[in-house]
Amino acid sequence: MRNTSLKFQTVPAAGPNFHPEKSAGSNLPTSLTLAAMSLGYGVVQLDVTIVNTALNAIGTSLGGGVAELQWVVSAYTIAFAAFILTAGALGDRIGAKQVFMAGFAIFTAASVACALASNAAILIAARSMQGLGAAILVPNSLALLSHAYPDEKQRGRAVGIWAAGASFALISGPLLGGALIALVGWRSIFLVNLPIGLAGLWLSWRYASETTRSPQREIDLPGQVAAIAALGCLAGAIIEGGTLGWRHPFVIAAFAASAVLAMLFVLRERRAPQPMLPLSLFGHRLFALTSLVGLLVNVAFYGLIFVFSLYFQHINGLSPFATGLAFLPMMGAVLPVNLVAARVAERIGAPATIALGAALSAFGCLALLGIEPGTSYWAIGAQLAIIGGGLGLLVPPLTSTLLGSVEKARSGIAAGVLNATRQTGSVLGVALFGSLAGQPGAFMAGAHASLVISACLLLAAGAAIWRGASTPEGGTARP
Repeated sequence: MRNTSLKFQTVPAAGPNFHPEKSAGSNLPTSLTLAAMSLGYGVVQLDVTIVNTALNAIGTSLGGGVAELQWVVSAYTIAFAAFILTAGALGDRIGAKQVFMAGFAIFTAASVACALASNAAILIAARSMQGLGAAILVPNSLALLSHAYPDEKQRGRAVGIWAAGASFALISGPLLGGALIALVGWRSIFLVNLPIGLAGLWLSWRYASETTRSPQREIDLPGQVAAIAALGCLAGAIIEGGTLGWRHPFVIAAFAASAVLAMLFVLRERRAPQPMLPLSLFGHRLFALTSLVGLLVNVAFYGLIFVFSLYFQHINGLSPFATGLAFLPMMGAVLPVNLVAARVAERIGAPATIALGAALSAFGCLALLGIEPGTSYWAIGAQLAIIGGGLGLLVPPLTSTLLGSVEKARSGIAAGVLNATRQTGSVLGVALFGSLAGQPGAFMAGAHASLVISACLLLAAGAAIWRGASTPEGGTARP
């Protein structure tokens, strides 16, 4: 936003209704609030992908095998998925600004702790704190944007900028991470969050205005505890199952615990006066279907990113920077296809667009089944781009369909559920595919199995949304 002309304006005479701070560019605080919110969401998305290029360097520096690397990635997404709904409720209760700033402070401090970690256990613990900070940042950044832009048209544009910045961060993560590791070392990928965090904190403190507090909004602590424990036990069972064996007593006990905790979570949410996850939302057919699609798609996409990070570095011996370049077609295809997805959805309908995107990504997975150690990158680059393009095509209509399937008053919690289910999918994808590929001497067999599973999940997701939307009940809920 340009304000240079303000320097040459004649200052009006002072009067009882004269407010110089408003006359001197009243939109500047709003624009800088948008900048702060974009930094918050952007740094969250950056850390979703930037760590993958550092897996080999982290493993070499701190020791440990594939299971430890799975925990480095999954600790972040477990906390992200488990806390995001409660974080939004907390912002409603005590004000989104102070909660958002607390999230930025936690994320930034945890990033420094990651950079200073002396062993894998400390790094995993710090990554979980990063995930907590991420869970706080995302819903409250949207709440502050909604507060800063009361006009619906302007708010729509602001959210578009907010989302585009996050997409750019997601895309640039592998490349930026590879460059930083090559020039400085793997610890630098966490230290890069320090200036971003400090800038975001200052802009939020200086320009964001606090939202209306709702003291009557309750925090569902029992539901929160059950959700964290259930997801953590499930991820632990899958990760450790690849190392200890699926019949190991610890693995069996973890699976059993996750099932019991999941049932307790559902029972709690059914009875809670203000549940963390309102189960009534799943009475909307399209809401349930789009949530399922978000889960399945992220299992495939982020699980494959983890596997291919190991493939490029462990199997083909690429440097971190070369690995970042290798991911560029996949990540780079997401943003431009995002921009045309809305037009495609207008022509053929949102469910058909989602199904088409899922089918494209599934085709890309099946086309990669011939991959072997030493396979030329030119033989797989197009397939990676197709996978990314399919994801870019389905996510915008997926989000709009989910939000349009519920009442507007519940759109905030609906968006939170979509984020939670997608992050849960990321946890399960990394855990499952990492366990398959982490078997001694069986990396390529695990990689091929991961591709087949991904294709099946994507095709199932596309079929579910296509079939569900074609029913009378599904059709009436279409946005």
